[in-house]
Amino acid sequence: MDQTKKTFKLLFGDQPVTVEIGELAQQANGSALVRYGETVVLSTVVMDTTLVERDFFPLTIQYEEKMYAVGKIPGGFIKREGKPSEHATLTARLIDRPLRPLFPEGFNNDVQVVNTVLSVDPDASPELAALLGSSIALGISDIPFDGPVTGVKVGLVDGNFVLNPTVTELEDSEMDLTIAGTPESINMVESSAKEVGESEMVAALLFGFEAIQKIGNAQREIIAAVGQPKIDFEPPKTDEKLQQEVTDLYEDALKTAVKNPKKQERDENIAAVKALAQEHFAIEFQDEPKQLKAVAQFLDDLEKEIVRKMIVEEKIRPDGRQLDEVRPLSAQVGLLPRVHGSGLFSRGETQVLSALTLAPLGEAQTVDGLGVEEQKRFLHQYNFPPYSVGETGRYGAPGRREIGHGALGEKALRYVIPSEADFPYTIRLVAEVLGSNGSSSQASICAGTLALMDGGVPIKAPVAGIAMGLVQMADQKVILTDIQGIEDHLGDMDFKVAGTANGITALQMDIKTDSVAKSLFEAILAQAKKARLQILDVIQRTIPTPNPTLSPYAPKITTLQIDPDQIRTVIGKGGETINKIIAETDVKIDIAQDGRVDIASTDQAGIDAAVKIIKNLTLKIEVGAVYLGKVVRIESFGAFVQLPNGKDALVHISQLSPHRVEKVSDEVSMGDEILVKVTKIDERGRINASRKALLDDPVA
Repeated sequence: MDQTKKTFKLLFGDQPVTVEIGELAQQANGSALVRYGETVVLSTVVMDTTLVERDFFPLTIQYEEKMYAVGKIPGGFIKREGKPSEHATLTARLIDRPLRPLFPEGFNNDVQVVNTVLSVDPDASPELAALLGSSIALGISDIPFDGPVTGVKVGLVDGNFVLNPTVTELEDSEMDLTIAGTPESINMVESSAKEVGESEMVAALLFGFEAIQKIGNAQREIIAAVGQPKIDFEPPKTDEKLQQEVTDLYEDALKTAVKNPKKQERDENIAAVKALAQEHFAIEFQDEPKQLKAVAQFLDDLEKEIVRKMIVEEKIRPDGRQLDEVRPLSAQVGLLPRVHGSGLFSRGETQVLSALTLAPLGEAQTVDGLGVEEQKRFLHQYNFPPYSVGETGRYGAPGRREIGHGALGEKALRYVIPSEADFPYTIRLVAEVLGSNGSSSQASICAGTLALMDGGVPIKAPVAGIAMGLVQMADQKVILTDIQGIEDHLGDMDFKVAGTANGITALQMDIKTDSVAKSLFEAILAQAKKARLQILDVIQRTIPTPNPTLSPYAPKITTLQIDPDQIRTVIGKGGETINKIIAETDVKIDIAQDGRVDIASTDQAGIDAAVKIIKNLTLKIEVGAVYLGKVVRIESFGAFVQLPNGKDALVHISQLSPHRVEKVSDEVSMGDEILVKVTKIDERGRINASRKALLDDPVA
């Protein structure tokens, strides 16, 4: 590569982008510095030339968030960046999904793509800049890659599509849609939406694709100008004679094995055929492990071909269902007595249990990353234990897939979550996958809806999700509803759609095939809607509306609004006042800067007591108003009466009674509760009150 810096300019929609090549990271196979607004991302790619025998492609995508990019020092004791944030993990997945299918079949060199975020402009997406930089770095490198790839965002504001919307525009947008692809086709989609219709979603996809084509062609000009020749790569040659022998011997047995509605039995039958084949060829190739490995690959290829032909030509699915048929559905609520809400959703052999936890707003998650710091009050998390597919495996922190599936469920449900004003709770849903045979992520959305409704969360509408598939051979394309594991693995598309009866709330798509036409998008979304409505019917027959009351084990929350100037009164010096209230009433209190006070407890009596104390503390004393106070001090000249807000008012001896009082203690005693009328508040806040005024005029 020419190590002289070269600068290229292109339009990212209407916004200029500068790409600098040749100055930084010169020892990488390819690198690009992308400047988009004031966002700056360095993308580098490196390939290990060591040849290793393996049957997978070890592609690693990194998205490195540097806190200095937004002028922050990382929190914690160490004060440096640690493990990737959830957002960084999701962004790495977003970049990986459109890039991975574009490497040649059989290429298995170790490739590492690292995106380092150096500067962030909130209105110039560093995620899109990283995807652009990754594509250019791969394109100009000597690594085999059939790009370029471009990603864009599409918003829908006031009925108009907006390309790469700003943060403010996204707040008002009906959708947050990310699309990626080559100039020839879309190959990745990720979206959240506010009950957007199917026709609008298709129009948004086509709108974004127009921009992808323009930017992709601009990338090709950059690659033509500074790109290196690609290394010579030839896929391993196929032993066609051996492949035909494997087909002749085991095609019929595999055809029988794949036709079984039960996943485990089908897997066992397929494994038995493959084991038999290995035994047969082990004698012939006992000293040729590569040939035995080739036999295993031919068997996998044969299985794929059998399943795909069966679907396309015979219109038969492995479990015998119709192409648009949803597997048997069931739903339950209230399974777990002590949790705040629970739902169990089953679709065929996929089964997910969702558990709801409600907590005060003070327990919301603080998201401290490269974007604007925010408080997340709705969390959806997803766990996929190995036993869910009948296997042993690693237990520990969630992996990228689990984080991604949890985030997709969160997008799908977020729109129907009630506002903070209507439901002042932090809401956490945890999806436990108990069994999986395809699209457990969408089952987690259905189970989450059940748990929310069981827990009494007043959601706007139930949400359901379904996974669609596509099998394409020659000119024939077959759409599959509710794909199972084998169809996902051997098919050409994974298209997940979630939403209410009124529209889409989340969409995720990965395509392994060529361009998808508008008519096919429309057909997939229409078929998905039919299935979604069927699932929603099952959910609503199980629980028609959210429960009217919360679980007895869930915290009750009462909200007060006080003058922000009175916050310090409630908190007290060093927190003394608020800590005393908490200790006396056994509640949890959260105070917002705008004066909103949330009081939470499982004991309503404790909440009521705390409310009374805070109302009294923040009571605004007014001249002419009457208050019940307690005598707390007696002097020769009068009595001091503590008013409900804790302040003392002086009742002069002349104001204690209509008649002449010789001695204050003749009229009142310490601890007496008496009604007084405020007569004066001076400039220093000192209060004078009268008992006499009330005795003169009892009605007052």
